[in-house]
Amino acid sequence: MISSHKPTALLAATLLALGTAVASSATAQAASCPSGQFCAWTDANFGGQRTNWSGDDHDWEDPIQDQDSSWANHGISGPGIKDHVQVYENPGLVGFGTVCLGPGQEIATPSGWANDSGDSHTWKMEC
Repeated sequence: MISSHKPTALLAATLLALGTAVASSATAQAASCPSGQFCAWTDANFGGQRTNWSGDDHDWEDPIQDQDSSWANHGISGPGIKDHVQVYENPGLVGFGTVCLGPGQEIATPSGWANDSGDSHTWKMEC
């Protein structure tokens, strides 16, 4: 005699596993930023307009100036390489630092006053 409960249990387990896989892939969003670059987006969660740089920029321009809401450091790391990125609230690398990212670090959602505050950045040895 074949039990009618086994197919139902199997179907429930399969749906649960499928739901878990879909939920985990939706929450684990990595930033689309080229290797060797620092990227900033106009919207949280790496959305909106992206601007990316491989070097310093002492005066950001539109559309990112004072519009940055998420960041990613995909710079190259190694001995003697400036692999941290410091963002400043004013052009010319002056004023308060809004965010500083280590190698491979990504910030999807801004905290506090860092949102929409960036005007310049520099690569440095550490934060």
